[in-house]
Amino acid sequence: MLTTKNGPIPPEKPKPIRCLIADDHELVRFGVRRLLEEAHDFVVIAEAGDASEALKLTIEHQPDLVLLDIGMPGMSSFEAGKLIEEHCPGSRVVYLTMHEDKEYVRQAMLSGASGYLLKDMPTIQLLRALRDVRRGERAWSPRIVHLLRQDSGRPGTPASMRKSVLTARERQVMRLLAEGRTVRQAAAELGVSVKTVEAHKFNLMRKLDIHNKAQLVTVAIQKKILPAPIPM
Repeated sequence: MLTTKNGPIPPEKPKPIRCLIADDHELVRFGVRRLLEEAHDFVVIAEAGDASEALKLTIEHQPDLVLLDIGMPGMSSFEAGKLIEEHCPGSRVVYLTMHEDKEYVRQAMLSGASGYLLKDMPTIQLLRALRDVRRGERAWSPRIVHLLRQDSGRPGTPASMRKSVLTARERQVMRLLAEGRTVRQAAAELGVSVKTVEAHKFNLMRKLDIHNKAQLVTVAIQKKILPAPIPM
């Protein structure tokens, strides 16, 4: 310990881990904020109700950790995650969600996420995982690791997993076509050529083994690209 003529100098306290919480449920944001701040080495510097707002606030505040929910209205959380990784290299993205869907896990991995954690994790494990991410490690909930091992035998993103993963543009094309747009209408809405939309349509139908409009709509609902119809 350093000393001066006035006595020893106390060691400098480590800086708290600065966090941004993005979830479309205010009650969830309140709970996560309280959990983090009671741990004393975390501080919540901003909250967002959707992915677009999370991206804006991340660029503005440059937090250490960005905790993103999945399935918020508006901009895709995975698209926001990619943009955060691109424009805010000092901010690490962790998806904090209840979804154990393999497609979501794959999208998270492709977006460059530093973690995929389930909201029902024990508090001690969750905090430990977030601290690990802050130190530059990656963190996955145990059930997510098991899910990945079912496909690959080990955590990772082998070619067999990437093959059926849709890009952000393919998901946009799929949504528009499933909603009833023609290829020409989809091209106009996305601001690209008809040939580009046709190429995306070919790729997504090949990846997903889709052969007609009915299958397209069904798979779009399964992948949560379209909302499920409400029972009458």
